[in-house]
Amino acid sequence: MSALFPQGLGGVIFDCDGVIIDSRPANGLYYNRILAHFGLPPMTAEQEHYSFMATARQALEHILPEELHGQIDYVTSEVVNYRRDILPLLRLCDGFRETVEWLHAHGVRMAVDTNRTGIGLQTVLDIFGLPPYFNPVVAADTPGILPKPSPQGPEHILAVWNMPPERALFVGDSSHDGKAAGAAGIPFASFGNEDLAGDIVVMDYAALRAALTDSVEQ
Repeated sequence: MSALFPQGLGGVIFDCDGVIIDSRPANGLYYNRILAHFGLPPMTAEQEHYSFMATARQALEHILPEELHGQIDYVTSEVVNYRRDILPLLRLCDGFRETVEWLHAHGVRMAVDTNRTGIGLQTVLDIFGLPPYFNPVVAADTPGILPKPSPQGPEHILAVWNMPPERALFVGDSSHDGKAAGAAGIPFASFGNEDLAGDIVVMDYAALRAALTDSVEQ
């Protein structure tokens, strides 16, 4: 795998949901509870797929009829509160913490590009006591940067790092991640999704570390 990074791996950009945290069941519960509040059926497979890639606002506007959009702020704060009802159900992806410590020990920089809000991401980092290795952090509401699949997030990260795209890796589990990485010229690691193409395709962190060992420990 050193052929992918002939100058060594300099930085890794992580998506959040499905990559840092195993949130799919909890997020599905969140959206389905909101649908149930309005007397609507659970999400379809298409709605679930869209919602896992989108921002929370985009997802709710997608799955709710337009006439209910004006009630989104109320229902998400008073009826189904994400912080209160859903956050306790989230779990850190197996092997993520060990991988982060391994990368840090070898001088690899790390960042996050997520379609969560900045507050939502910081809450995740705080809940799991993750080390302060991620800089910069790009969220759906970061000023002046469009959410994925826009490449503006990874491009901003590269600019902060002063790093060429070929020395970085974007680890993600959705087509939004792959499109953002590709448009920024960054190699892409498809994580936990065997149907998603990437320069590297791995199903877990043990496989990712094995794939990157030559590039990190050279």
